[in-house]
Amino acid sequence: MPRSAYSLRLSTLFRVIAFLTLLVCPSLVSAQQALPTYKQWRLACAKLPANRELRGRLPDKKVLPLPAFADFDRALDAYMRLERAGPLADAKAWVDNPPNPKVFFDFANTWYGGKEGPFQPFAAKLVLPNDAIALIMGDLHGDVRSLLCVLDELNDRKILDGFQFRDTKHRFMFLGDFTDRGAYGTEVLYTLFRLKLANPDRVYFARGNHEDINIAARYGFLDELQAKYGQQANITKVMRSYDLMPVVYYVGNDSDFLQMNHGGMEPGYDPRKLLAAAGSLRFQLLGQLRQKTYHAARAGWLGNDPRVKDLADEHFRDFTPEAPTMPRSIGFMWNDFTVFADEPALGYERSLVFGAKPTRRILADASTDSVRVRAVVRAHQHVAALNPLMSRLVASDGVYRHWQENESSADAEKSVNEIRRQLRPDQTRSIPDGSVWTFNVTPDSVYGVGTQCNFATVGMLKLAPAFKDWRMSVVRIQVF
Repeated sequence: MPRSAYSLRLSTLFRVIAFLTLLVCPSLVSAQQALPTYKQWRLACAKLPANRELRGRLPDKKVLPLPAFADFDRALDAYMRLERAGPLADAKAWVDNPPNPKVFFDFANTWYGGKEGPFQPFAAKLVLPNDAIALIMGDLHGDVRSLLCVLDELNDRKILDGFQFRDTKHRFMFLGDFTDRGAYGTEVLYTLFRLKLANPDRVYFARGNHEDINIAARYGFLDELQAKYGQQANITKVMRSYDLMPVVYYVGNDSDFLQMNHGGMEPGYDPRKLLAAAGSLRFQLLGQLRQKTYHAARAGWLGNDPRVKDLADEHFRDFTPEAPTMPRSIGFMWNDFTVFADEPALGYERSLVFGAKPTRRILADASTDSVRVRAVVRAHQHVAALNPLMSRLVASDGVYRHWQENESSADAEKSVNEIRRQLRPDQTRSIPDGSVWTFNVTPDSVYGVGTQCNFATVGMLKLAPAFKDWRMSVVRIQVF
């Protein structure tokens, strides 16, 4: 059977499973029926002041489209029950040992705060038909205005009908960082959950570094929940929803894959067994991350710079994650990339920064004769000023490919207009082997203000039987 037909049959199977889940869970059906339509939700959010107007404050409670936590919880609860009854709950979908469902789906307990339940980050493989189009968005950071502008555009293009996709070829990949630094984290999550509920087998969330209670406590989302809902807010339940999100997706057509995640490379994880497993949606617990072992086995893979070697010796460790940053950070959620090909192979700025050579080595080591990991699609690396990467994100309509052939570190301080003239970004772009693509953060944020960026971006990744024919189309959507 051709791979595309095989993937289509499995996709159909997952839709049947989702349908049967609704049949055996009448409460889930009633919950969805009680939720507002897309038009009603869009209208309810229209009166919200922009984050740019609020300047770090929260809006008046009178204008909130979800006045009580129970209004948010209907979608949250339906999402978590959907996941608990879906592919994650199928032990056969897990490579090696599946998590204990009594622990993994025990949403009353957590891995933080001294309660029962280990931290169990995991990876996912997603096989799509050769005619599939994967829509991609980067960081949202509490910016419901931009998210709804994107959904409006997709409705105008007849890709969506309200929250629901009109045909089977589309998927939606969200690359993490849904809350913090914006006033509308609950509204963003609610919108994402509604998309997932309407399209159980076609909407996917990668876990970002802000999908972490320790970060949410520092950057605003816990304050938002408490200010909006007080003691009504079930913070444990909201945080546990993040544990249902893989830290990395490998998305492809069964022979060629893109690594899709929030942060960067994680040399301590070997995905080859996951990628070799049959099936269109498979999972694997990360387990122990063997960064030091990987580094020690590859002499010279980082070049000969002694400063780079010292940095690797300092930061690479073999460890089992106990939290997203304990005892070390998970690279898939945290790490970054250099902008130019002539920069050092490895650096450190809040997290490890990988250059072209080691990134391509890790991708090659993740590949086999029959399965190849070709490139990386991610977000995360944002600041509220026009530094070399942010300038290129704005100049490239919100999607920038690192290490471009006609650039070097000598071009670092060029203006947005100079960069745009030099790069001449096309709307539709080929995907070179070993490339890294960063997606911009949405503009109703401190990032948008600092970079004078007024547009949101959605990527449209079009698959094909041969990887050389895959294309990334970039859709720029004006928000302000």
